[in-house]
Amino acid sequence: MDFDQLETFLEVVRLCSFSRAGEKRFRTQPAISSQIRALEEEVGAKLLDRSGGRVSITTAGKIFQKWAEQTVDDRKAVLTAIAEAERIPRGEIVVGANEGTCLHILPEVFAEFKKQYPSVAVSIKRADYARILESVVDNSVDFGAVSLPVNDNRLTVVLIHRDELVVITPPNHALAKLASATAAEVASFPLLMPKAGHTRDALENLFYERKLKPQYSMELDSSELLKHFVAADVGIGFIARSNVEVEVRAGTLAKLNLADAQIRRDLALVFRKDKALSRAALAFIDIAVKLKPAMAVALTRP
Repeated sequence: MDFDQLETFLEVVRLCSFSRAGEKRFRTQPAISSQIRALEEEVGAKLLDRSGGRVSITTAGKIFQKWAEQTVDDRKAVLTAIAEAERIPRGEIVVGANEGTCLHILPEVFAEFKKQYPSVAVSIKRADYARILESVVDNSVDFGAVSLPVNDNRLTVVLIHRDELVVITPPNHALAKLASATAAEVASFPLLMPKAGHTRDALENLFYERKLKPQYSMELDSSELLKHFVAADVGIGFIARSNVEVEVRAGTLAKLNLADAQIRRDLALVFRKDKALSRAALAFIDIAVKLKPAMAVALTRP
């Protein structure tokens, strides 16, 4: 058995679901089942009961769970202790982030971090806002990269990037030549909207406050899909300014500001207040902050 199998087993036990554990660990359900089956064959006992349409832990599974939790914790502790003793960041850091952040904000941070600390393994878990915060709280990631605000007093928040929403249109759109437009002007065109999340909530509030009833052309769960559909002239949309710079320079999309509102999309690293961060994690935060020297950076501590 290996640590990957142990962590998969613990995730299934925590969630009481093979499919949800697969989502958390970015594996298919058959892959999760295969790992559990291999564990059961090696220990010679049934660890999980999958009868009756739900997953429950057996008596043997409870014994194995205690050992697995201790083993995983001991591994993390010894790697951290060794790194601390050598005073050189080592081991692994796990970061939770959404698609847009992975593609447009974090690459330069990861590149600089790996340049300075090549011996530290970096793992990225892509997820939406709610799942990132859930992963931070349950300690399955070291920290998450999420848009503000974060209203959870269990978490420490480090601002690393300032951003705001802009309107994006096809290059030949009626609004494309303008520097800015009002919310009412934007709402008069078919809109592409995110299915859920901070951006959706902020836009809904904006339209409600101005008593606007926009026409939603499509609802999408990906910022990259939104850009492609806007470029195809399915509608216009809103996106963080930093997420569309490449397309604007290439001339495949046009962007403009909202004339009568500003919707912030600032990005922060968040982690549990009671979590003792490794030197590697602290080094990553330090690099993320320093790469934005022109930005005002705020640190909230417990």
